[in-house]
Amino acid sequence: MAAMNKYLSQHPANGPGVVSYTPSKPAVLRTEPVSNESQANSRRLAQQVYAQQDAPQREDQIIVQYLPLVHKIVQRVTTYIKPPLTYDDLVSAGTLGLIKAAHNYDVSHQAEFQTYAYIKIRGAVLDELRAWSFVPAQVDKQIQEALQASTEILEETGKMPSDEDLAEKLDMSVEKLGQIFKHARIKQFLSIDAPQDDASDSERLSVPAASVTSPLEAMQQQELVNTLMTAIQALEERPRQLVLLYYQQQLTMKQIAEVFDITEARVSQLHAKTLFNLSITMRQWNNE
Repeated sequence: MAAMNKYLSQHPANGPGVVSYTPSKPAVLRTEPVSNESQANSRRLAQQVYAQQDAPQREDQIIVQYLPLVHKIVQRVTTYIKPPLTYDDLVSAGTLGLIKAAHNYDVSHQAEFQTYAYIKIRGAVLDELRAWSFVPAQVDKQIQEALQASTEILEETGKMPSDEDLAEKLDMSVEKLGQIFKHARIKQFLSIDAPQDDASDSERLSVPAASVTSPLEAMQQQELVNTLMTAIQALEERPRQLVLLYYQQQLTMKQIAEVFDITEARVSQLHAKTLFNLSITMRQWNNE
């Protein structure tokens, strides 16, 4: 009723394009021509009033409907969680992202709400994860030394070094090398998924697949894809399967552990080393 009163107050009975009533002639109704522009304005006003009235209820419904998406996104990054950060912390951050998405979503965006919500939830989760995943300068130096040593061995022998060979060259234990792999994986993950500070949500939503601006960039992009595909195909069977299961089939580390019949910790170690080796291949391509 309040919405109707508001609508009527802004559209008086004697306004243009509205059916009016003449008291002196109670039996006669006079209809004035209604323009298309007037009809469109009336529809927009009614939609705005309706949206303002029912927005909180719709937002609550959307939040409940898309809460499983929050958990799905968090489950994809559980292996990067370090104390004191917990799974629930990331769920809380993702839920806040969902709430903001439900409140700020604009139907004029050329994207469905699920796409918009995914971007906002994932961004909130990664921001929380990034805040607790700082890589110390000393660790970063160890990562660079390991990359350099691996590249040298690859150039000398034509194949990726084993953990034992690389650890020997770096004069450290295999266990410590495994920790370097783990830190390198976290660093690579957070760097790849870092937000573009100069891009708005609408720009991130509407960037077309064919955003390459020149034939040279298109060729370089295709060459990068081909190099990565070749590098993945050159992996041993289990690392290659892990990459396909995690990135193509979207399985979690826990699910992959069940497929391989190994522990989740072992899958995490294998994933870290696989990404480390792939980064060496891509580094060589970039330096050519």
